[in-house]
Amino acid sequence: MYMSLFLQALYPSPEEGWQIYSSAQDADGKCICTVVAPAQNMCNRDPRSRQLRQLMEKVQNISQSMEVLDLRTYRDLQYVRNTESLMKAVDGKLKTASENPRSLNPKSFQELKDKVTQLLPLLPVLEQYKADAKMILRLREEVRNLSLVLMAIQEEMGAYDYEELRQRVLLLETRLHSCMQKLGCGKLTGVSNPITVRASGSRFGSWMTDTMIPSSDNRVWSMDGYFKGRRVLEYRTMSDFMKGQNFVQHLLPHPWAGTGHVVYNGSLYYNKYQSNIIIKYHFRSRSVLVQRSLSGAGYNNTFPYSWGGSSDIDLMADENGLWAVYTTIPNAGNIVISRLEPQSLEVLQTWDTGFPKRSAGESFMICGTLYVTNSHLAGAKIYFAYYTNTSSYEYTDIPFHNQYSHISMMDYNPRERVLYTWNNGHQVLYNVTLFQVIKTSGD
Repeated sequence: MYMSLFLQALYPSPEEGWQIYSSAQDADGKCICTVVAPAQNMCNRDPRSRQLRQLMEKVQNISQSMEVLDLRTYRDLQYVRNTESLMKAVDGKLKTASENPRSLNPKSFQELKDKVTQLLPLLPVLEQYKADAKMILRLREEVRNLSLVLMAIQEEMGAYDYEELRQRVLLLETRLHSCMQKLGCGKLTGVSNPITVRASGSRFGSWMTDTMIPSSDNRVWSMDGYFKGRRVLEYRTMSDFMKGQNFVQHLLPHPWAGTGHVVYNGSLYYNKYQSNIIIKYHFRSRSVLVQRSLSGAGYNNTFPYSWGGSSDIDLMADENGLWAVYTTIPNAGNIVISRLEPQSLEVLQTWDTGFPKRSAGESFMICGTLYVTNSHLAGAKIYFAYYTNTSSYEYTDIPFHNQYSHISMMDYNPRERVLYTWNNGHQVLYNVTLFQVIKTSGD
């Protein structure tokens, strides 16, 4: 028995959430299940979840304030009860003095004065009562507001226990993410609608996150332009990149050519301007660790993609490691794929795809397969696939929406299973759908 799974990447569009479609069977009786999973911790970013947590914190603060108020009121009430007899005695002497002024001799006057002095500590207690009364009014108003908000959320969510649902979804999210990591590679069968993350920079450029698996690095890098650029912006998180804040600048020792850069295990790999040299630049040490010539590779717009832009050498990474896509004169301008050793940049193996590079809009690697688009303009589709594991190819027909009509960079991130693109000054993501046949333990 075989199970066929369609796997969706972890970047849903803003209007999408968890979508789990019912199982079905294909013509061969194989089980097909489609899951659209949101990014990790999607529930934590749910505005209703944040609102509920804020309300719970307010309720907790109000409860604590009520406890303090209750203890203080009990203490003050005890004090007032203890002074009750003293107040009655003072009241009696005042009535006597009022009815018979002559009875108020110096001794009686001093006794009355002493008793009034004993009552003076009652004044701050009464002031505290006034303050507590104001606090009670304020707490009453907060409780009323909380009740209205909670009622509104309850109407929106229905009768479900949201916290219980959130915990169940987090558990399911963990299990699905673990399952996806175990499933590994698959064949590309679809690309989602574009998700525009930001509009920044010029018409051409590249942006990326670390493609190394596994990695907890959340930094985002942006490189504007394709010609003699040296400035790399490093953002702390994707959220910072979207807002254009919390970034540092790296000034590369050598300018770059094209947009085919990739970040792999904390280092930037890029093509040095006017050469076929690949440079490995380490971000944390801000230094070049190694540089090596890609023997025979064309450069300086000798064999670019269809859009030009010195895109002769395109570096990329997938589940199998680091790759270079380029062409040479002996290969008659056809796309060549070379797998690189990340430390030394030595070429480990090379394939000639037979596909003319100038006819390609862009390309990217997924699971050892090179996918090539037929154009960088509107109406583009994924037209060609070359499988390095079998040294074979096929023509494909996988459409995708080129929303801004001019893609100058398209790369796959195996850690996030998503396509990064730079499209006419817009930074855009695409989910990918991978198809895989898995043997079950009973086969």
